[in-house]
Amino acid sequence: MKFGVVVFPGSNCDDDTVYAFREHLGQEAVKLWHKDRDLESCDVVVLPGGFAHGDYLRAGAIARFSPIMESIVEHAQKGGIVLGICNGFQVLCESHLLPGALLGNDNQKFVCKNIHVQPQSYNSLLTHKLEDRAYKVPIANAEGRYFAHYPDLQKLADEDRILFKYCDEEGDITDAANPNGSLDNIAA
Repeated sequence: MKFGVVVFPGSNCDDDTVYAFREHLGQEAVKLWHKDRDLESCDVVVLPGGFAHGDYLRAGAIARFSPIMESIVEHAQKGGIVLGICNGFQVLCESHLLPGALLGNDNQKFVCKNIHVQPQSYNSLLTHKLEDRAYKVPIANAEGRYFAHYPDLQKLADEDRILFKYCDEEGDITDAANPNGSLDNIAA
């Protein structure tokens, strides 16, 4: 399987993401520049974290207009796999590949800490080998509160597209475990 990691001005962890696919998963991985349109025959396209285009206007708003996004939307519409990590998730929402939006955290503060997530689906490339338990992961965002209207949430659930929810150390999904006020504890 071939992975393509998109690089926007302001992206970070793109090198780490390529390294993880190559060294930990033994897969081919390449960087894709945001001004290009060619996905280089990648099976999976990854939008990494960071601050694409400085997140001016709002997170992901400018990145959605990058030339490569047209190719990514087409790739997704044909059933191709697209993964958004942190800021990449925001770009997916801005590009309407995911419904909803990411809003400012409910405490109106930048959150940088380790939290726990619980898999909700085991039918994806990312989650199919995970165990049914809480996983400790770092987050760092000011706009991490996922919001979508109820019909969109229901469609995501019906299509088994909610991969993780915020939870406590034991795996219980609670309001107290939600670091940013994300609707239905959906980890974005």
